[in-house]
Amino acid sequence: MDGATTVAFAEALARGIELVGMGVMLIGGVAAIAVFLVRLAVRPARASGGFEPMYRDLRANLGRAILLGLEFLVAADIIGTVAVAPSFGNLGVLSLIVAIRTFLSFSLELEISGRWPWQHRPLPGRARASEPPSAA
Repeated sequence: MDGATTVAFAEALARGIELVGMGVMLIGGVAAIAVFLVRLAVRPARASGGFEPMYRDLRANLGRAILLGLEFLVAADIIGTVAVAPSFGNLGVLSLIVAIRTFLSFSLELEISGRWPWQHRPLPGRARASEPPSAA
């Protein structure tokens, strides 16, 4: 493969991975909302312990879809920047984009599970998104 073919392949690969990431977020978001609406229609809020658990599950499912989509977008950015145009300026922009997306991923993980990705137990006072609140 010559240089132009390699660059074209890397650009196409990066675009494909970006599309997968956007599709994951879109499909995951639509699925999360659909599950929420079905649960709301099948079991009214009063019968299932209130609206709060269903809302927390919706947020957790949306967060998971966004997290997975962000992982694909970071991979696409890395391929698109490093393989296509590896200049110091582009690497600086890539570093900033990856840092922002990593911060978003960590924040979403904390919101979904109640713990940082490197912790084994939830933080005190934070219930997991799928757990009902404690009766305190």
